[in-house]
Amino acid sequence: MSSWRRDFASGLVVLVPLIVILYVLSILYGAIVRIPGVDRLLEFPEPYAYLSEVFGFFVAIIIFLLLVLSVGYLMRTTAGRLLESGLDASMNKVPLVRVIYNASKLAVETALTGTEDLQKPVRLETWPGIRMTAFKTGKTTKDGKEIVFMPTAPNITTGFVMEVDPEDIEETGEKVEEALTRVLSAGFAEQDHVDEFDIEVTEESGDGRVPSNE
Repeated sequence: MSSWRRDFASGLVVLVPLIVILYVLSILYGAIVRIPGVDRLLEFPEPYAYLSEVFGFFVAIIIFLLLVLSVGYLMRTTAGRLLESGLDASMNKVPLVRVIYNASKLAVETALTGTEDLQKPVRLETWPGIRMTAFKTGKTTKDGKEIVFMPTAPNITTGFVMEVDPEDIEETGEKVEEALTRVLSAGFAEQDHVDEFDIEVTEESGDGRVPSNE
């Protein structure tokens, strides 16, 4: 890839998520302040018309928080879980939308819950000469096999739960975020991680003997 194309692609990677976030927030804000009753609440006489923007901002935040709490309570019910499953299935049918949807969902889950519960990423040789990324679950079977989860790309909400012999697992040395980024991007993300090896260097003296460390 030429230099200008690489720079253009890097710029898109940075700007597109920001533009999407700002666009969604502007649509959300406009929808909230136009709710019947809220629009009348934000009407002020001409000398104080500027207060409508100020109060509109705080009203939008309060309504948004109430909406989030209501949806969160709904997700604890059976109807909410069915609704979430249907929404996931619908989003994953659209080629471009499913990538943005899954990436946004993962980003929110990671930001709110952290990655402490996620185990180390590993590689498995599923077929001769072919390696796939999986994640340790921290669980083992009664016969000593490791239980790992191998997500599909770019939809990591589906995958395979596998029982693997420990000697068949290859540690990647990566962070969880690095491996998840590779899976979410379907392998198109730049890989900044390089496996590190500890190399011990010794110098020989003029008489051919290796000096001892004191």
